[in-house]
Amino acid sequence: MKEYVVFLDRATLIADLRFPEFDHTWVEHPEIPPEETAEALRRASIAITNKVPITRVVIESCHKLKLIAVAATGVNNVDLDACREHGIAVCNIRGYAEHAVPEHVFMLLLALRRNLLAWRTSLRQGAWGQAAQFCLFDHEIHDLAGSTLGLIGYGNVGEGVARLARAFAMEVLIAEHKGATTIRPGHTAFDEVLARADQISLHVPLTDATRDLIGAREFGLMKKNAVLINTARGGVVNEASLLSALKTRRIAGAGFDVLSTEPPREGNPLLDLDLPNFLLTPHVAWSSREAMQGLGDQLIDNIEAFVRGEARNRVV
Repeated sequence: MKEYVVFLDRATLIADLRFPEFDHTWVEHPEIPPEETAEALRRASIAITNKVPITRVVIESCHKLKLIAVAATGVNNVDLDACREHGIAVCNIRGYAEHAVPEHVFMLLLALRRNLLAWRTSLRQGAWGQAAQFCLFDHEIHDLAGSTLGLIGYGNVGEGVARLARAFAMEVLIAEHKGATTIRPGHTAFDEVLARADQISLHVPLTDATRDLIGAREFGLMKKNAVLINTARGGVVNEASLLSALKTRRIAGAGFDVLSTEPPREGNPLLDLDLPNFLLTPHVAWSSREAMQGLGDQLIDNIEAFVRGEARNRVV
């Protein structure tokens, strides 16, 4: 049987894609607007999406759809309940960013702990040329070695961050689920991680359970010298609480690669936050060329496995 494959947002993946090794028609769009998704998938048996939402309304109007292949790890843009009800399989990508995201985490950590932005500003203002001695002591610098990193979420990426942290001679704490009554071996209670960690890095999907996982209460538990890194999803952190924590120096800094709404077409207060202790990158931690090529290869592997009848990387 010939499959009809539609890639809804091909422009989000900069990778060379080989065509699947089965009889098929391949259609790709740079990026389909949400209101045109149903029409784009009208003939599709296999849909590929990175970030384009596939809602219940879309699913219920696309009667030929058999598989949604998500070109990412997170699947919060797909109505999984509707897929289950209609017998549509969903698969995702796993492990492709095991180096890319941890390296981005440490780029942010090092820049914040070594006060990179503040030093760059001082140099631009001519402070070094006016110094009385060979160096400046205007901004604090802290080592990562000997400090404690708290990990919230310990999947493939979290493990990668832990490996780098141990190479930097850091202590690593792996947080138990928030509110858990029992602590698994090798884990530390959620609140204890917040209280003990000098750096906290988030690696959880966005679900009902993780939305606003970090808010005013959690910032109140953190050390005043703590740094928060979020390369997961924007909604995991309450952005108003983050703004307050940074402006009042409740924490020492934060490095984010995500926002609650992406792209931020209506703006976002974090975009306007001009502080040396806050770094924001535009959801690119995952997007090294090496990682994207690995993602693309795995995407096609997932689709081919489905057509062969194999449940590879299956979410639904």
